[in-house]
Amino acid sequence: MKSIQQFLLGISAISILVLLYALVQENPLLSKVSAVVSALSFTIGMACIPSLKNYQYTAWIITAVVAGMVYPAAFTHWGTIDLRNKWLILIIIQFVMFGMGIQMSIHDFSGLASTGKGVAIGLLCHFSIMPFMGWLLTKIFDFEPEIAAGIILIGSCSSGLASNVMVYLAKANLVLSVVVTAMATLVAPFLTPLIMKLLAGTLIEIHFINMMMEIIKIVIVPISAALLHDYLKMASPQGKKNVNLLLFISLIWLFALPFGLWHWFESSSLSSEVLQSLEVLSFLLAAIVVGVLYHQGATLFPKLDKIMPYISMFGIIYFTTVTTAAGRENLMKVGFLLFISSVIHNASGYFFGYWLSRLFGLDKNSSRTIAFEVGLQNGGMASGLAGGMGKLGTVGLPAAVFSPWMNISGSILANYWRKKSVENEE
Repeated sequence: MKSIQQFLLGISAISILVLLYALVQENPLLSKVSAVVSALSFTIGMACIPSLKNYQYTAWIITAVVAGMVYPAAFTHWGTIDLRNKWLILIIIQFVMFGMGIQMSIHDFSGLASTGKGVAIGLLCHFSIMPFMGWLLTKIFDFEPEIAAGIILIGSCSSGLASNVMVYLAKANLVLSVVVTAMATLVAPFLTPLIMKLLAGTLIEIHFINMMMEIIKIVIVPISAALLHDYLKMASPQGKKNVNLLLFISLIWLFALPFGLWHWFESSSLSSEVLQSLEVLSFLLAAIVVGVLYHQGATLFPKLDKIMPYISMFGIIYFTTVTTAAGRENLMKVGFLLFISSVIHNASGYFFGYWLSRLFGLDKNSSRTIAFEVGLQNGGMASGLAGGMGKLGTVGLPAAVFSPWMNISGSILANYWRKKSVENEE
């Protein structure tokens, strides 16, 4: 395997030389092919270099951006299939979130009692600093309204599991990180639409209830299915009986929907809010079915839990590629400013997250943890919401630019703090 990776590194070096030649000769066809080949071969080959191995996922994201920019038509439609279809986007983002949820545990919430102060500081900083900085950047740079709304959106989303990984690498307070991520995920359906309504309501039309329901479908539903799987691992016989009863009710409900139940709801003059609530209820019942079926599958194939994070990664790479392809023209115009904005936004999260935590009396390790929780957003959630709006190429564009940089900067900061651990300083 290592010899293949070394061979691909050689291919990437040759491809870069070919790319430079093609650019000088103004050969667009050769430039496109060599750009994709060099990015792809380097991404696979870099695994044989120990110092670069931790950055391979970020390299995949960058390769996705390159592919989307060079061959946009190939990543917007496959035959008659629109890769930006809102239902396709929803299904894939649910897979992404389910894969992330598999890494969570009900036990994670037990740390709330011992980390209450840190959690409160983390949530306060996350849902104030990042949306405000996003809003401030839209005032500094002259972005079109939908792209500006996308910057505020990614600042208003919860933190993702990437922050937990970075905290682990940095040897900071992992318990606090996991609890903050879990609580931020739970409050996101309420806080994210509220913040968007307040800060981005003049840029695009924001429907509070619609966005709240969408976040529940995108985040809460798949994570609930994953947590049900975790619960079933240690459930008592009575607990399993209760779950089986819920499974039976869920199956009856879901089976009845396409056979007249949903049509009856629609013809009963119910308000749109009630219909949305029934739709979300159907998704939550489907989460019970998925959680139980996945638990059965994981019992038969124990390695399934280890595979799911890779499915999540694939989903994020898919989003990045499709979003880049859909927003290629906008990226050509504002890509550089979006990158500068991502650096400022991300650095502000680290800086204010750390120093405000110190100001509020947290220790160094906990303050480092809050820095990651504030500075790293859930780009998948932002992409999913943009896809649900049908604005993946505009509102979703900042997430495609911000996410790679967050992974790069987070890895660099985590490795720096790992070398300067609090224990070593003491």
